[in-house]
Amino acid sequence: MSEMTRSSVRKTYKLYIGGAFPRSESGRSYTVTAPGGEFIANAAQASRKDARDAVRVARAAQPGWAKATAYNRGQILYRIAEMLEERRDQFAAQIASVEGGSASAAFAQVDAAVDRWVWYAGWSDKLSQVLGAANSVAGPYWNISSPEPTGVVALLAPVTPTLLGLTSVIAPAIVGGNTVVAVAPEASAVPAVTLGEVMATSDLPGGVVNILTGSTTELAPWLASHLDVNALDLAGVEAGSELARELEIAAAENLKRVVRPAADYDWSADPGLKRVKPFLETKTVWHPVGI
Repeated sequence: MSEMTRSSVRKTYKLYIGGAFPRSESGRSYTVTAPGGEFIANAAQASRKDARDAVRVARAAQPGWAKATAYNRGQILYRIAEMLEERRDQFAAQIASVEGGSASAAFAQVDAAVDRWVWYAGWSDKLSQVLGAANSVAGPYWNISSPEPTGVVALLAPVTPTLLGLTSVIAPAIVGGNTVVAVAPEASAVPAVTLGEVMATSDLPGGVVNILTGSTTELAPWLASHLDVNALDLAGVEAGSELARELEIAAAENLKRVVRPAADYDWSADPGLKRVKPFLETKTVWHPVGI
């Protein structure tokens, strides 16, 4: 008796919006392939309407996330790291397939991403001390400056490294109390949506992180011009390109904070707080002495 051959089940990855995994409202999808052209999976191609939906739920989630204690936010980021560690083999296999690198390089990237989530988790309850201040005042007052979240941040993730790049733009934005809409480039869809699966089961409130897959060129202009987006990170856009210039002009309509792309940025380097600071405002409180 001949052995039966089992056909493979081809997965179609969806978007991650509001803690759920909807299909694109447009019904569009595209094929994710390896550098050599081999089929990997199908992924949802987000539309302008999907971007608007993601901004809407991010805005709704932002006040609650901002009011969460720094300790609680740190716990949740650490939980993301724990769950990512548990799925280390899966992420490494996905990274190797979409980037075409070696298995050892893929595992090293997963480990770096885990470490980065832990690193930002540790910063959650230290930002006020490092970025805030008790100011000297010449008068009968006391004066304190403290960091507060900007609001909703649109992030354009780099093509590579897929997982570490996405982690390096999302984690610094949410640790300070912002919510995000992240656009993962077409080639990065598989590890990006799998990271969404981790977040959906990590105690992160729905809407704090939203991940759209598809064309950065198509989605970025709508996010840059959206009046309910407060900041824009152009990490996934070529530095000095016409697209970068157009997005900065669109962002100026409501005075968004824009983090410009840097040529040859080293995603494996110590990030410091340079990706945290642009998404924090400084609130200064004056109070009379003795009252």
